[in-house]
Amino acid sequence: MDMLVDVIADSVLDTLELVPFLFVTYLAMEALEHTTEGRMQGIVARAGHAGPVVGALLGAIPQCGFSAMAATLFSGGVVTVGTLVAVILSTSDEMVPVFLAHQEPVGHLLSIMLLKVVVGIIVGLLLDAVLHAVRHVGTPKPHIHDLCERAHCHCEDEEGEGNAPSEPASGDAAHDHHHHGHGHWAIVRSAAVHTVQVTGFILLVTFLFGLLIEVMGEDSLAQLLGSHPVRATFLAALVGLIPNCGASVAITELYLDGVLGAGPMVAGLLASGGVGLLVLFRTNSNVRQNVAVTAFVYSVGVVVGLIVSASGILF
Repeated sequence: MDMLVDVIADSVLDTLELVPFLFVTYLAMEALEHTTEGRMQGIVARAGHAGPVVGALLGAIPQCGFSAMAATLFSGGVVTVGTLVAVILSTSDEMVPVFLAHQEPVGHLLSIMLLKVVVGIIVGLLLDAVLHAVRHVGTPKPHIHDLCERAHCHCEDEEGEGNAPSEPASGDAAHDHHHHGHGHWAIVRSAAVHTVQVTGFILLVTFLFGLLIEVMGEDSLAQLLGSHPVRATFLAALVGLIPNCGASVAITELYLDGVLGAGPMVAGLLASGGVGLLVLFRTNSNVRQNVAVTAFVYSVGVVVGLIVSASGILF
């Protein structure tokens, strides 16, 4: 019973930490949708090529929320898949506080973070370039309103309240009315609806995976991951995919305890993107695309982990 209470408490706390990130992201996206309209395409087009670089650098900041933000922005067509992957691969998650709590040399921590950022930038840029060359996938077209339709938040209904049907507005007058009074409330309301829906989903899955980790125990993970380096690399990357901050904590702890080598540790931490993939499955209706992104992130983690093991790199 105590274990269940602890898992619930941890799940609630971990989820609540994400709420500000989610709300700010949705608020910004709704504001973009309502205020920039056609100009969004031009803004994204000018900044799109540098997306993986910016995303990887932001992902290095030790917070789970950036991967959730990236997944939401990708689902809304605001950033490229390369940017999303770059953020997930570079996300530090809970690795930083665990390293600092163990009073490990800062140089070791920075070298791992730098590797994750470099991998995120290179892979993200290459992915966008390949997709552009092979499948002619160019700058994404923002379609934030699709998130509203899937979430059934009735944003348009809220915005339309107060408009007299017998006096249709046109031109600038329509635009001004759209973004004053009910328009501003509609932006906040829609962002809040999205945030509540995704937060509830994250809380449920975080609880289930947290319970699984508690039932298995860290000792079982140690036995499973520590006996064979190659197998440990594949398994560590698989553990990293668990959409829970506890995954990166477990991998980091096992590495610091000497159970995991550098290769498996890198594989697990590269795949450990917080709840980014979880939010992706919640917000993006293209399931095949979500599965492809997940498999790609896992593959990158395994390949880089095997390279680190083969090269004998130590941190």
